[in-house]
Amino acid sequence: MSVVGHVESLWRYPVKSMRGEELQDAFIGFSGMYGDRLYAFHSTTARPVLPFLTGRDLAEMLLYQPGFRHPEKAARPVNVAEAHAIPPGANPLYAGPAELAVDVRTPDGDVLAIDSPVLHHRLSTALGGEGTLTLRRSDRAMTDCRPISLISTQTIAALAEEIGMALDRRRFRANICIDLDAASGFAEDALLGRSLKIGARTVVVIVERDPRCKMITLDPDTAQASPTILRTVAQAHEGKAGVYAAVLTEGTIRPGDEIVLMP
Repeated sequence: MSVVGHVESLWRYPVKSMRGEELQDAFIGFSGMYGDRLYAFHSTTARPVLPFLTGRDLAEMLLYQPGFRHPEKAARPVNVAEAHAIPPGANPLYAGPAELAVDVRTPDGDVLAIDSPVLHHRLSTALGGEGTLTLRRSDRAMTDCRPISLISTQTIAALAEEIGMALDRRRFRANICIDLDAASGFAEDALLGRSLKIGARTVVVIVERDPRCKMITLDPDTAQASPTILRTVAQAHEGKAGVYAAVLTEGTIRPGDEIVLMP
């Protein structure tokens, strides 16, 4: 086994397509990062394969900041100590809806509960009243593809150089930003099919490259689009940047944790 890098930062998105939050530790479970994409708005105008309202359809969703009403209860499973002591294959207990309640700060500064009719009305109005939105909740992260997404700081830097503009890592909405030390950009692509141990316990297997969409063109602070970013990824990198992973062993990880390539 060899150390190939370390965790640079951790990111969670309590509401799908809304602004994320940086974490100092995160529980990585079989169904995804604890508390990630816990809520989403189902949209009747979205494609059936991806039936949720996202920044692809409403860019200003990125300007809505969700946060857990009880951050201490949303940090990790209620029985995390026991979960770490049991063998792989046994799931931890998730807190209930009351403990994992989410409030959202709107772009104009109002704070609304995730199930507030006012919030629902604002999103519907911003969409022009088209279709029907329905709030969904799931303990299984409502990701587009796999439970966990990763991207290296080297890939972000390489893209920035290719495009000729600074790129905020938040554009890529990964759960785990990794520093692959001396590796070059897109080095994570070479990890396909390999298992990585992150920190003391967590093990993931890299299963596929991450196909990119309009989301990476949106500035995380302004929601303004820069189409050249997606165009460059499409033309130079087969439309992909970063990787997806499945979780083999659950556990808690932190920034600075070593990433070990397993045999």
